[in-house]
Amino acid sequence: MRVESRIRYQGYSSMPEYPKGVSSDEEKNMQESETKALFSVIGMTCSACAGSVEKAIKRLPGIKEVAVDVLKDRTQVIFSPSSVNEETIRQTIEDIGFKATLIEETANEKCIWVCRIRIVGMACTSCSGAVESVLKLVPGVQRAQVALATGEAEVKCDPKLLSCKELLQAIDDIGFEAIIVGTGESRNKIQLKVDGLCNENNVQMIVSSLEGQPGIQDIQVEAELHKVSISYLADVTGPRNFIRVIESTGSGQFKATIFPERGGRGTHKQEEIIQYYNSLLWSLVFSIPVFLTSMIFMYIPSTDFFETSSMLISFILLGKYLEGDAVIGGTFNENGVLHIMATKVGSESALSQIVRLVESAQMAKAPVQKFADRISKFFVPLVVFLSFSTWLAWFLAGKLNAYPKSLIPSSMDSFQLALQFGISVMVIACPCALGLATPTAVMVGTGVGASQGVLIKGGQALESAHKVECIVFDKTGTLTIGKPMVVETRLLKSMALRQFYEMVAAVEVNSEHPLAKAIVEYAKKFREEEESNVWPEVKQFESITGQGVMAVVRNREVIVGNKRLMLKKNVAIPVSAENFLEETEGFAQTGILVSIDHELVGVVAISDPVKPAAQEVISILTSMQIKSILVTGDNWGTAHAVAKEVGIGTVIAEAKPEVKAEKVKDLQALNFVVAMVGDGINDSPALVAADIGMAIGAGTDIAIEAADIVLMKSNLEDVITAIDLSRYTFRRICLNYIWALAYNLIAIPVAAGALFPSTGICLPPWVAGAAMAASSLTVVCCSLLLKNYRRPKKLDALELQGLTVE
Repeated sequence: MRVESRIRYQGYSSMPEYPKGVSSDEEKNMQESETKALFSVIGMTCSACAGSVEKAIKRLPGIKEVAVDVLKDRTQVIFSPSSVNEETIRQTIEDIGFKATLIEETANEKCIWVCRIRIVGMACTSCSGAVESVLKLVPGVQRAQVALATGEAEVKCDPKLLSCKELLQAIDDIGFEAIIVGTGESRNKIQLKVDGLCNENNVQMIVSSLEGQPGIQDIQVEAELHKVSISYLADVTGPRNFIRVIESTGSGQFKATIFPERGGRGTHKQEEIIQYYNSLLWSLVFSIPVFLTSMIFMYIPSTDFFETSSMLISFILLGKYLEGDAVIGGTFNENGVLHIMATKVGSESALSQIVRLVESAQMAKAPVQKFADRISKFFVPLVVFLSFSTWLAWFLAGKLNAYPKSLIPSSMDSFQLALQFGISVMVIACPCALGLATPTAVMVGTGVGASQGVLIKGGQALESAHKVECIVFDKTGTLTIGKPMVVETRLLKSMALRQFYEMVAAVEVNSEHPLAKAIVEYAKKFREEEESNVWPEVKQFESITGQGVMAVVRNREVIVGNKRLMLKKNVAIPVSAENFLEETEGFAQTGILVSIDHELVGVVAISDPVKPAAQEVISILTSMQIKSILVTGDNWGTAHAVAKEVGIGTVIAEAKPEVKAEKVKDLQALNFVVAMVGDGINDSPALVAADIGMAIGAGTDIAIEAADIVLMKSNLEDVITAIDLSRYTFRRICLNYIWALAYNLIAIPVAAGALFPSTGICLPPWVAGAAMAASSLTVVCCSLLLKNYRRPKKLDALELQGLTVE
């Protein structure tokens, strides 16, 4: 059952395969005319990009299945050629910002590696752009992306055509230091420290023991470091098994632990900070005496000072030392004792996965970053032109006596004055502030979100969330606590309650539905005196999606499900049962009907309490001008009762997964920016279709993977936190742009000498350098102030009452 779900998720086969109203014969003909197309999609960087591509394609008519492979830059689409063609699909992909090319699928696809490289020395978007351009020119590189804020590059390449050393050399050739952080082969890889490795026999013994385990892909041993590196299939085996195998080898002479990680981003960052600090101190040692001496002897025509160069270097180093704080920290248990069972360790731990997700999000560019990229593309040539024009204008003005000679300082002539103005323009007009405006805010914003329990998958999700106008909520596990429990049983025939639940539980124990699990748990209470819960054997078990289950128990046919299933199976529903169903729905409960041998024998009322904060959350969203809609697969009565309790006016009930996705598309057709909040497999098509998908952290892996934002604490109020954080971050990005653009618009004319003729004020190059460093520092500090973000006070006022479920 689990394997089937995973396979279905790859293409969201629960999405509507054909247009409404298609007959079975027409459906068969359409199946026969399905076409498969494979596209090369360049520009995808993370799961958020893949989700954007998938959403855009799925909105087209006639699309049956979409599978996006970020690692290989491929997208496979299965579609009906009578509704859509390859060119329309390709154009749709390009419309959302990616380059798409139709290709023919080959049997032997290239092996693709993802290489992450830390780059030291980048100072502005021109630096990152230069590195990115050089990497793209290296033969064998399919895609390269450089993030200035994180100081890292992510390169997709063919290992058969080039090695990581060639990438490092290409970066080194343009003047930057490069360090390999990791490659594609490090995925699902663990490093163990093994004490007791003294000779070759020990190594062979451990290798032989590990090779016999299922799921092992590769083993590398570094005996001198007592290190064993193991590549493996995470779905088959894991580090705990490796440690057990190693320690059981050789009569217990080996001891295995996780190899301590060193040299991570934090270590290199700390080394970089120390380097800048030492360089700054040395620079001050020389620049301050030069500056002070020049102030005394500057009027003596015979001693020349280069205080501008020394002070300029000092200010730039000061700016670099003061930049980009850490984002993720740790938590310590200082008092008491914790007994913990580690289900995942090393790179598989939840913290490691969260860190990787945040790093991936920080690597991805927000759409608004394109604004800065477009400006930066023309900025440097423009500044060079302005610098030369400034020098030429002042030089000619001096030659033509266009200004009084008395304005020229005694230590220089008209040529030197013109040169100073030109250099000041060159120095002060740096695109650093403009380039840092978005990535620093996204970096801090995603980090703050992670600390608040809101994982945002990339800059695009962070930017888009502030535009949300309508939110579609699932019911079970989203608005409700997701732990259904039996609250009442109504028997319609004379039979023992224990016998009734034994028959029902025997059928429901084969189902994965939450309501089925609630019935089984309740049925166990009638067998508390027994050591085991072995239910009667069932035959011919069948699950009818969205309706219920049926099977043969003790030679009697048992049907457990909703009203639709009973009517479908021609089971008569007496008036007393109808009345009880209406009563349960009025209390926001779900009524489950039970028939034995085509005769209705009982009704089970199941309640899934509404989350304590749900009503307040909906009220706050309404005050934020955001419309809320409930879409659920549950019956109309229960859905309306829950909606009424939490304050939602629009309800769609008894909705299958494809109906949820269709509702999202309908709202988008009305020009709403739609967010979907859900937690189950059935919600994943709607999560993909929505502009922003939000998954409850306690939900299924499929829903979490399909979402753009994950609410790790499973608190409904974090929906508001995500939207509010997005708004706060976007305002900060806009403020950064305003500051960066205003700085250049004001500073460049001043540096060019606009105030000099009337006031005699001019900016020496070292002052221009200080101003340039201050502008970048201001933008970085403005972004770092996001760390002071606090969720809305309305949420702090919510009193969350605990619920005890017996």
